[in-house]
Amino acid sequence: MDKGTVASLRKPHMQIVLDISRVLAGPYCAQILGDLGAEVIKIEHPTRGDDTRAWGPPFAPYKDGRDGEGESAYYLSVNRNKRSVAVSFKEKEGAKLIQTLAAKADIIVENYLPGTLKKYGLDYNTLSKTNPRLIYASITGYGQTGPYSSRAGFDVMVEAEMGLMHITGPRDGPPVKVGVAVTDLTTGLYAVNSILAAVIERSHSGQGQALDVCLSDCQVATLANMAQSVLVTGKRDGGRYGTSHPSVVPYRAFRTKDGDILIGGANDRLFGVLCKCLGQDDWATDERFSTNSARVANRDVLERMIEDITSSKLSKEWLDIFEGTGLAYAKINDIKDTLEHSHGNCGERYDQGDPTSCMWAVESAEQPCQVFQNPTFDPDTATVAG
Repeated sequence: MDKGTVASLRKPHMQIVLDISRVLAGPYCAQILGDLGAEVIKIEHPTRGDDTRAWGPPFAPYKDGRDGEGESAYYLSVNRNKRSVAVSFKEKEGAKLIQTLAAKADIIVENYLPGTLKKYGLDYNTLSKTNPRLIYASITGYGQTGPYSSRAGFDVMVEAEMGLMHITGPRDGPPVKVGVAVTDLTTGLYAVNSILAAVIERSHSGQGQALDVCLSDCQVATLANMAQSVLVTGKRDGGRYGTSHPSVVPYRAFRTKDGDILIGGANDRLFGVLCKCLGQDDWATDERFSTNSARVANRDVLERMIEDITSSKLSKEWLDIFEGTGLAYAKINDIKDTLEHSHGNCGERYDQGDPTSCMWAVESAEQPCQVFQNPTFDPDTATVAG
């Protein structure tokens, strides 16, 4: 990357983001910033690239037609709207190049263990001396300080350490991880929010800042009502409830003849609607079920009675019965069914024929998701691509 290329990166009102992160939380954060219009430059290892380029199958064919396994679906999911620089910061010239980029950058996202980048002059204190407007987001497992700060913090370990896995899984079964790396993804979202807040602050003060965003803090924050219940009662949590809700009944998946549906009778009125749909109007006035507290106390009895009825019909039959009643309900779909869902917004957010296309979650006429090809990588050239 020559000086002319660096100079040409800045466009009016565009934030330049240097993505010195890999795997999921950091790249996801930087991808969202790219979706919002930032110019994102991803720093990758000069011979293997981001670790997730090899995390497959499945792999999508290279868009430039060259031979090889292709790009991993994992990598593609969090690296759109970026350009790639293949460089090693462990080499003097590589570190110097990144320092040159950092001098022009508005934002840096990195997710190395605390102190790692300081050895190469790529820490906030060093870079902010030449670029005081720099916003520097450090994403780690357990933060910059504290007894666990030197630990590697992969998503599933933090799910376990910070309570989420304990409350996830079947009532009488072992703890399980969430189906996606939700702690990584949540941390990426928290990092984006923190960065945007820092951008607003910089518009007033003219100064950047260092941001300490860690999986452990974000995981605890998103325990939300579950953690608050423990704080209020001083007691240990109630453990796992499967698809059920610890404080609301009925609110879980029920078997049908051909699958499962999720039903939420979240208050007394909606429970009455459900009773009518099931042909059991008298349940609404049964003292065992007439209030939510009573339903929670008699959870096992009521849920068994409901499932005895739901299992008598096909999922589609129940969906037709529930439609238009105001009851909250859903068929449990697999991911392929989800991506082909008839609900219009889902299909409009990506191109089913393009495995690298946008899946941006927010619809805005003023700020539509920008999309260009994910950064290609060729260890034989080690140059900017995208």
